[in-house]
Parts: sequence; structure tokens; C-alpha cells
Amino acid sequence: MNEATNQQTTTPRTWLITGATSGIGRELTLQALANGEAVAALARDTASLDELTEAYGDRLLVVRADVRDERAVKEAVERTIVRFGRIDVVANNAGYGLFGAVEEASDAQARAVFDTNVFGVLNVLRATLPVLRAQRSGHVLQGSSVYGQSAHPGVGLLAATKYAVEGLSDALAAEVAPLGVKVTIVQPGLTATSFLDNLDVTAGLDDYDRTVREVQKGIGELPPSAFSAASRIAEGIRAAVDSPNPPLRLALGTSSATGMRAALEARTADLDGWSGVTDAVDR
Repeated sequence: MNEATNQQTTTPRTWLITGATSGIGRELTLQALANGEAVAALARDTASLDELTEAYGDRLLVVRADVRDERAVKEAVERTIVRFGRIDVVANNAGYGLFGAVEEASDAQARAVFDTNVFGVLNVLRATLPVLRAQRSGHVLQGSSVYGQSAHPGVGLLAATKYAVEGLSDALAAEVAPLGVKVTIVQPGLTATSFLDNLDVTAGLDDYDRTVREVQKGIGELPPSAFSAASRIAEGIRAAVDSPNPPLRLALGTSSATGMRAALEARTADLDGWSGVTDAVDR
């Protein structure tokens, strides 16, 4: 057993969690601390974490950092290493949603959601991967969703960011596997968090009332039972982290699995239905 592996099995894990003040990020923070682990909790506004600092003391490092700010993220990682000496799990969780037709999204709205959901993810990776590579160990959790594999009216820009995260994560997983670093793309379905309440919404065009607005109305009418508890999502993520052979993709909640399975079946149907045209290109 090498030194890095021995340290990881005898020392409680250290997590670095972005978007740690609400939803899945907060639940991951709470569960890690409750299990005796250490957490560096990053968020733009950290006031809601004050009570946890009092309860868990030195096992919790709270850092005010916006993932869009590369320097702030790098400094947060440096502080984490000074405090805990290592990082075992990176939960790249920060993000938000934009709802509306693709055409309706302004340039500013599109760039803003990509700045957080994609370039923020890259900032975290650039800051943490040198640490994980040096350790020859670690687990990166890439925050995606059912919209990383499927989309419906109204979520085009959100899905575009999640598709981007999944594409770079596919490559990343193969790049870092020989270095002892694992990658899991986390794909929750509808979750009972403040995510929907915090959606940015585009200006409406009447031509999209029968598609985008109908979907928006339908989501608003869903019963509470349609949403998975954030605590259960966090438990599922921890199960993957605990596994010696975690999945590259982890669907969490039946709505996620159902949506992604339907998308995969539709792609397979297109491949099969148009195979004659596809194959003719090579003749």
C-alpha cells in the first residue's frame, strides 16, 4: 500500500465544496462534518455557515469565494491546504439556472450562466487538480443534472452548460485516471432546493407560449413528491465517493434516470433509422 493510499484510509477525508451554503452543497457539507470529516466550504455569501463554524470548529474552513473569480478560487484552495494538508474530494457544485427559449436569452444572460456553470467549473479544476495530481489521489465530483443528457423547451441554455461540463468531464476522467484521480459526473433530477426559486428567467416572446411557458407552468404545478430531497441526493453522492469503483455518471432520482434513458433511446433510434444514410457516406 502506497503512502497516499495509507493516509487516505487512516485520516478522515477533506472535502472542498463549492456552492456550500444551500441545496446539495449544504447537505454534502453537513453530512461530511457529521461523519467526522473536514470541509472547506466555498460560497459567495457565507453568513449562513456561521453556525456550523461554531459547531465544528477547525474541521470547517469557510471561504468567501466566487467560482467565477479564478484568483479567489486559487486562494481558497491554498487556504485549504494550509489548514488540512490535502484535498480528497472536490465537489464542483456551484451553479444556477436560466429558464426561457434559446432565442429569448440575452447575450448577457447566456454569458453569465456559462461564466458560473462552465468557466467556474474550470477555475475550480485548475486550482485543485495540481493538488490531486501531486497526491496521486482524489475524487472530483462534477455537478451536472438530467439536463447534461437531455433537454426540453425552456432549458436550452442551462442544458448547454451541463452538456459542456459532461463533455469536458468525459475527457478529464481519462486524463487523470492514470494519476490516481477519479471523476464522477453527478446527475440529479428534480430536487427540493431553492434552485427553481433562483432561476434567471428570459423575457418572453408570444410564439413560445405553447412550448416554453407550458413547460414552466407544468413544473410549477408539480407536487412536492416529484422532487428528491437534497439530503438523499447527498447520500447518493457519498455512496459513490465511498465506493472503490465509482461510476463516471451517477443518476440520482428516478426523474433523472427516466429522462436520460428516454434521451438515449431517441439517439439510438436516430442511429438505427438513418443507418443507411450514415453508412452510404463510406461507400
